[in-house]
Amino acid sequence: MKKGINTRCLHIDENEENFENYGSISYPIYQTATYAHQGIGKSTGYDYTRLQNPTRNQLEKVVANLEEGLDAFALSSGMAAITLLMELFKPNDHLIVESDLYGGSIRLFDNISKKNGIDFTYLDCTTDDIEKHIKENTKAIYIETPTNPMMNVSDINKISKIAKKHNCILIVDNTFLTPYFQNPLNLGADVVVHSGTKFLGGHNDTLAGFLVTNNEEIQEKLRFLIKTTGAGLAPFDCWLILRGIKTLGIRMEKSQQNAIDIANFLKEQDVVTDVFYPGLPEHKGYDIIKKQARGFGAMLTFNVDSKEHAYEILEKVRMIKFAESLGGVETLITYPTTQTHADVPEEKRLKNGITPRTLRLSVGIEDSKDLIDELKNVFKSLS
Repeated sequence: MKKGINTRCLHIDENEENFENYGSISYPIYQTATYAHQGIGKSTGYDYTRLQNPTRNQLEKVVANLEEGLDAFALSSGMAAITLLMELFKPNDHLIVESDLYGGSIRLFDNISKKNGIDFTYLDCTTDDIEKHIKENTKAIYIETPTNPMMNVSDINKISKIAKKHNCILIVDNTFLTPYFQNPLNLGADVVVHSGTKFLGGHNDTLAGFLVTNNEEIQEKLRFLIKTTGAGLAPFDCWLILRGIKTLGIRMEKSQQNAIDIANFLKEQDVVTDVFYPGLPEHKGYDIIKKQARGFGAMLTFNVDSKEHAYEILEKVRMIKFAESLGGVETLITYPTTQTHADVPEEKRLKNGITPRTLRLSVGIEDSKDLIDELKNVFKSLS
């Protein structure tokens, strides 16, 4: 019988008689680069940590289990994961990509992948006619849902049917919701991407990235690529992510409740003109996310009434940190225009809704009253 997700954050195929690793409750860090053999053909199953490492293998099993995938691949960062994924494609291949993506993904596609001969069409995958833009050489559709930072919600199952009809693979970045709230593979996706730096790690203390698939052909290709390119996650970082995943469920629940409280607070503030949070019933993607996910997450974006007020808010917050990341236990506020999306052309940013008045919150696990009190005080002090 399948265990609950909180249990699976802690245990994999274990029973009371399992006392491997001397009974260690914390999975050991195998901090070694290479492994000794007793003779020809007498391997322990491990040869060289670029190829495989017990700590990394344990982490990959945990993440694959949470995403209900066939296999997972732990890499040195979220961008390393996406870079490896792009090695599945060759010159003249075409990808349809969500236009409102994390700026680092767009930077990679526009400056590295295009240079390598891959063609991209950017669409609003929540409203545009995806099928109309599919070409003979289209190999994949790549989405985030919710998107970063405008929190647009795509219908994964609907897009997966389009992809399968045209023999494309569907790639879903699941960083914002994590496998605790959403499992894209069960909705028809072929590959799931994570920046493990964010909610999976949860403590702003390490970098990591993941690819998860339920497709055997893709699995074989990625296993070859990860050992060939050498971007596998180091043992100590694997241990940090394993530690973080243990509390994934309780962190996501607390952060989500705080996000709901803050979203409702922001709606009532005169200085705030728009609130983008998929847990608000008026959000255009509310019905879709209710259908395909078990929660709404801890990310929200809002616009204020002027660029000057946006700058003041960033300068005056104290407990809420002005920093570029997300998914940790601390609440962070980010300015996409100069941080996460600084390398995205201004015309594209504005078209996606990212203006100089846009702020993004990654809501942590503090007491929501304290977070709201700080925002109240900051808003009152605006000139």
